[in-house]
Amino acid sequence: MKAWLIAVGTGMPAWVQDGFVEYAKRLAHSLPLQLIELAPGERSKSRDPQRAIDDEAKRLLAAVPKGAGVVLLDGRGKAHSSEALSERLQQWRMQGRDLAFLIGGPDGFAQSVRDAANESWSLGPMTLPHPLVRVIVAEQLFRAVSILANHPYHRGG
Repeated sequence: MKAWLIAVGTGMPAWVQDGFVEYAKRLAHSLPLQLIELAPGERSKSRDPQRAIDDEAKRLLAAVPKGAGVVLLDGRGKAHSSEALSERLQQWRMQGRDLAFLIGGPDGFAQSVRDAANESWSLGPMTLPHPLVRVIVAEQLFRAVSILANHPYHRGG
């Protein structure tokens, strides 16, 4: 099983890159995680923001590997505890499908992306900056893998 984090946005600060790379390295043997960055759609005062959202949607969907389950990272999605996420990860493993986690642009996802998703995952009720979401998702996937392996990284409770 492999996973991809497909994110709208490029040129992230070093701390974002460093954080993501750290957890991706930790996941390398149990859940290889690759980052795919997509340039945001063009936005300006004279351009309809929906055009940018639609452009991002086409590129997000084109970047999803064939056969991968699609999970949106979206405030409207279902929130999981770390333990529940580990159980969900085990279910995904049993299905034998690769996973693509999608982070949209500043205006969210087009309906076409929502329609293509198998599920949506919320990181909680707070609005988080999209660069930080990359690090949080990688860390939570590592935590879920650690829980499944009975590794002491996770000591929640």
